Amino acid sequence: MLQTIVVVLIVLWLLGLVTSYSLGGFIHVLLIVALILLAVSFFQSRRS
Repeated sequence: MLQTIVVVLIVLWLLGLVTSYSLGGFIHVLLIVALILLAVSFFQSRRS
């Protein structure tokens, strides 16, 4: 589930870059959130 959210956020970020439509820094916030979720997922999988 977490990986799906990360993929969706990265796709939305890429679409924002391709279409040159951005809501200020919102597109970059999506990328940061996606990377944080990916890191959390990575560290949780290493613990178990």
